[in-house]
Amino acid sequence: MKRITLTLLGLVAFSTTAVAQQEVKFGPKAGVNFANIAGKDAEDNKMLIGFHVGAFAEIKFNDKFAIQPEILYSAQGAKQEGSQTIAGITTSYEATAKTSYINVPIMAKYYVAPSFAVELGPYVGFLMSSDLESKNTIGSVTSETETDMKDYTNSIDFGVGAGVSYNLDNGFFIGARYNLGLTKLGKDSSQTIGGIEVSTEALDTKNAVIQVGVGYKF
Repeated sequence: MKRITLTLLGLVAFSTTAVAQQEVKFGPKAGVNFANIAGKDAEDNKMLIGFHVGAFAEIKFNDKFAIQPEILYSAQGAKQEGSQTIAGITTSYEATAKTSYINVPIMAKYYVAPSFAVELGPYVGFLMSSDLESKNTIGSVTSETETDMKDYTNSIDFGVGAGVSYNLDNGFFIGARYNLGLTKLGKDSSQTIGGIEVSTEALDTKNAVIQVGVGYKF
């Protein structure tokens, strides 16, 4: 993970060095997240709607190629729900995992047309919060709990993103991107039982987020 972080920092440094020689535009961006959790151990999750907001810099080397580093606050997660009826009594549950990150993507952009670009690149996310909200109903009785899961969630999320963007004539642009995490959400754990250390490997669950947003280039 240290090597990954150093590589990203190296790309940022390279981009900064190139600023003085290339066309640079910057500005804010924000939009909607359609977040979910994927992976071999992911159950039948449903999308959770969140948001992202932050800033970017587009460093354009020529008419076709650009690098775009960003820093974004991103609200993510997923939800589950279900119910069953036994002996005439209905039991239902709702569980919502809510996470938030400071994401730093570095996207390589290729302009297939003057206003239309495709983009691909890595991102690293720094965990800000992780909460699990649960709601259980048995008959007419409902109980709700909220648990802080930050100590059980990996503090770094590394992944890749791919998307498209379209520039408008007035400086605004619209874009869509899919971010797939490559790092497990949970941490491996261990505990000592009867003098024997028992290790538990984290489930294979990862972030999967569709982002749709707008921005403005100065």
